[in-house]
Amino acid sequence: MLEIGILLVSLGVILLGAELFTNGVEWLGKRLGMNEGAVGSILAAVGTALPETLVPIIAILFNAGQEAGTEIGIGAILGAPFMLGTLAFCVSGLAALAFAYRRPSRTWMTVDKRVVGRDLRFFLLVYALAIVASFLTIRQLKLAVAVALLGAYIIYAYKTIQDEEGVECECLSPLTFARNNPNPALGIILLQVVTALGAIVMGAEYFVKSLEVLSGHWGISPLVLSLIITPIATELPEKFNSVIWIRQGRDTLALGNISGAMVFQSSVIPALGIFLTPWQFTWPSLPLISSFFALASAGYVYLLMNIKGRISAFTLLAGGIFYGLFLLIAFSQ
Repeated sequence: MLEIGILLVSLGVILLGAELFTNGVEWLGKRLGMNEGAVGSILAAVGTALPETLVPIIAILFNAGQEAGTEIGIGAILGAPFMLGTLAFCVSGLAALAFAYRRPSRTWMTVDKRVVGRDLRFFLLVYALAIVASFLTIRQLKLAVAVALLGAYIIYAYKTIQDEEGVECECLSPLTFARNNPNPALGIILLQVVTALGAIVMGAEYFVKSLEVLSGHWGISPLVLSLIITPIATELPEKFNSVIWIRQGRDTLALGNISGAMVFQSSVIPALGIFLTPWQFTWPSLPLISSFFALASAGYVYLLMNIKGRISAFTLLAGGIFYGLFLLIAFSQ
């Protein structure tokens, strides 16, 4: 019970730190004169992805040479795109069905195909490339793939910034450290950003240690526990914003919130995994199975969107099937 308590408290610290960081970097972008596209697509995206980024880094670097640390790191890296491409899509589909009575489009998602289609294409390409890298036996080739993944995300961010037409932007919330100041000083903004980073790093360290202890106590592989718990704990709560936007009929914003995160989590984070770990998977290992299901679920949505010209809530529900199948396979081993 003590370790579960530490896990929950450390998770709260991580999420609080991520919220502070996102708010801080948005204001930093404003003070530096960056446009809304750059702030939203780059700074805010990095802020919301920090927990999923730092958990594997802390797990791998602070547990150098320990198998459990590497497994937790890889589980966190692969768990995020898997959860986003399956469970998050399913939750969005359920939300569309739940609010169908008040939505003008009913069970059809009113999305901008350019935005969601671009995100899904990038995801399918870069994540497939990241998985292919696990089969390469020459280390230099793996590193070349990692560089290519980082380059692909830079291209994606550039295209997103250039294509701002039709993208909805929310008003900037007050700086948390200076709520009553409409124009906070650069120093207080930087103080909030640094404080947030410290909170995330500290929370991530305790989160990883608790996962290690609990995996041994429950007799569950650290990789399996990290694949399932880490993305649900650090990523899924943020994606419940999509439920609110679906209720409001803002489907492009809702699905773009998920698909945009999928691109970051399938390019930048796996690149870090390639740099920091051997990045070798064999079939039918759980990392590869989760990756296959993530690609299959996203590919299914992308295919039907192009065939029918729009996305049905029932199409998104297929992600839940893939997620359920993975749980059955994971806990039957």
